[in-house]
Amino acid sequence: MGYAGGSVTEQDLLPLSGLQHMSFCERRWALVHIECVWEDNRFTAEGRVLHEKAHSGEIESRPGVLIRRAVPIHSLRLGVSGQADVVEFQPASPGEPGAALPGRRGLWRPYPIEYKRSKDKFGSQAYRVQLCAQGMCLEEMLKVGVPEGAVYDGATKHRQAVPLDRPLRDSVEILARRMHALFRSGETPAPVFKKACQACSLKERCFPEALAKPGSVSAYYQRFLREEAN
Repeated sequence: MGYAGGSVTEQDLLPLSGLQHMSFCERRWALVHIECVWEDNRFTAEGRVLHEKAHSGEIESRPGVLIRRAVPIHSLRLGVSGQADVVEFQPASPGEPGAALPGRRGLWRPYPIEYKRSKDKFGSQAYRVQLCAQGMCLEEMLKVGVPEGAVYDGATKHRQAVPLDRPLRDSVEILARRMHALFRSGETPAPVFKKACQACSLKERCFPEALAKPGSVSAYYQRFLREEAN
C-alpha cells in the first residue's frame, strides 16, 4: 500500500521534485504540475546551474568514499521518482548494515546530498523535505537505513548535515499524500499570500495578493492598470 492511496505502480509515480514545491506552496506545485505553468527568475536560474553541475553523471572514487551523481531513485510507497543530486557511499564497518553495489566489494552506507542555490532562506525546509524523500527512496531501493544526509550550500560551498528524523519523514509522507490527492482532483488550490511569495518565480502568474483576499480582484487590476499607464 502506498502513501499515494491504493496500489501504486510505476505508472502512478509523480516527480519527487514536486515535494519541494509542495513544501513551499501547494498552489505552486499545482501551477507547475497540473497547469504546466513555469517562469524562471534569478533564483531558479542559479539553482538550475548548480544542479546541472551536480547532475554531470560523473562517478568519482576517493579514499573511503564512492561518489555517484544524478542517481535515479523511486519509491512505490511515496509514489515518487526522480534523481538524487549526489549520493556518497561509505564502506560499512564489520557487522554494520549496508548495501551491496555492483562491481564493488563489501557493503556500503548511502548518504544523499541535496544541492541548494545561494541565499535561499525561504526554501530551507523545502530542501530538507527533498533530501529526506531521497533518503526514503534509497532505503526502499537498497533495503538499508539512511539516518542522515546533507544539504550543500552553493553560496558558502559547505554542507549542513540533516538528520532524517521521524518528524521530517512524517512531513514527507503527508506532502506525498497531498500531492497525489491534488493530482487526482486536477484542481489548483487558491493562493495564500505570504512573505515567501515575493521570491517565487510564479508570482506574476499566481496573483497571490489579489486572489488571496476576497473582493480585492477589481482593486488589484485597477492598480495594475495604473502602474502600466505610468
